[in-house]
Amino acid sequence: MPASGPGEPRGLPRGARLGVDVGKARIGLAGSDPDGLVATPVETVPRVLEVPAGADGAPAVTADVARIAAEVDERFAAVVYVGLPRHLSGAEGAATADARDFAARLAAVVAPVEVRLVDERMTTVTAHAQLRSAGRRTKTHRSVVDQAAAVIILQSALDVERSAGERAGELVEQRPPGA
Repeated sequence: MPASGPGEPRGLPRGARLGVDVGKARIGLAGSDPDGLVATPVETVPRVLEVPAGADGAPAVTADVARIAAEVDERFAAVVYVGLPRHLSGAEGAATADARDFAARLAAVVAPVEVRLVDERMTTVTAHAQLRSAGRRTKTHRSVVDQAAAVIILQSALDVERSAGERAGELVEQRPPGA
């Protein structure tokens, strides 16, 4: 395990982190530097909603999962944080189940890299507000709001890492395909 870097919380391995905002039509992707200090937007990935079964009966690897897995490899990511949308009350709904399913499929592909679920309440609302305050017209938000939400998800997780000295969120179980 590599030693911690200058800004790295003690005990956590060095390596980039990724933040993922799973939406119905698009997935926002953000990344950090190897020391996990600052989150920046990476791209918006089109969402694949139809998940066919693979030859072994497990869900097939869809283009959206494959693209994020490629980014994990390219950046030598240490962890991927996936936003978990909950209602303001904390209750889980259909979007929560969808994010959990996506995270499980991603975890199966990127293992042994950890995939963790982190609370993302209000991130899209905050992202829209930040884009407006930056002078961006509302009509142009669609192409970048998912990335902005992913940045908020990731930066929040990085802040938890620094303050608590441990990974944020809930670890997604890495099941072998077909399990």
